Amino acid sequence: MLTKRLIACFDIINGRVTKAVQFQDNIDVAPADELAESVYHAGIDELIFYDVTASAEKRGIDIETVKKVAKRVFIPFTVGGGIKDLNDMYEALKAGAEKISVDSMAVRNPEIISQGAKAFGSQCVVLSTQVKRTPNNPKFPSGYEVYIDGARLATGMDALEWIKQGQELGAGELCLNSIDNDGTLGGYDLPLMKMAEEQLSIPLIASGGAGIPEHLKSLFTETEALAAIISSMLYSPRLERNYKVSELKSYLLQNGINVRSELS
Repeated sequence: MLTKRLIACFDIINGRVTKAVQFQDNIDVAPADELAESVYHAGIDELIFYDVTASAEKRGIDIETVKKVAKRVFIPFTVGGGIKDLNDMYEALKAGAEKISVDSMAVRNPEIISQGAKAFGSQCVVLSTQVKRTPNNPKFPSGYEVYIDGARLATGMDALEWIKQGQELGAGELCLNSIDNDGTLGGYDLPLMKMAEEQLSIPLIASGGAGIPEHLKSLFTETEALAAIISSMLYSPRLERNYKVSELKSYLLQNGINVRSELS
């Protein structure tokens, strides 16, 4: 049985972790390197770091914050935001990242996926995609449209068509985020994840909406997703209480879901 992964996802603004609801009204949480060290020692499996304003501001990724975080964690570390070309990928990897996430630039220049896969290996390239429901619109057969630039700009692209293209170009993983569910604490968009997995042979990371342990159980028992983003559950100031990584893993293990325990 494949081990399911729990991933902390940091939305970074000026070197600090923030938390938003549906990509709006970001609340400041903590310095990125300090929070990264905390979740690492708590037993998180991986960390994803998004410089969420880089693409919209048309600048490169905050490489100094990447370096600070990389010095404090010794788990798989993915970075994205403002990645424009192979040189940006190389600089992020040199700064300590293990994988590169491409999102807005991949939509604008899909060849960056294949170029990155060829240069660094498919396992190094994560396609991150933000999608929003578009019901009853014949232009979007899946019912979802792709958005970029921190979910600010609609692309006119159908979500499933795009993720299939991304896989064909060489992405090694897909991180799929529901804009509608993001930060709402109401659970993952399971119909979206089920549709996506039917099109994929690469690992699916589900993002957007987790608020209680039961949401993780539903994701892992009702879909084939191999990993889950759990940002709000760990540190959102909007929650009455935050969860420890250890209690989430204990809950999943008790419900027959294979995760890496603290003793493994």
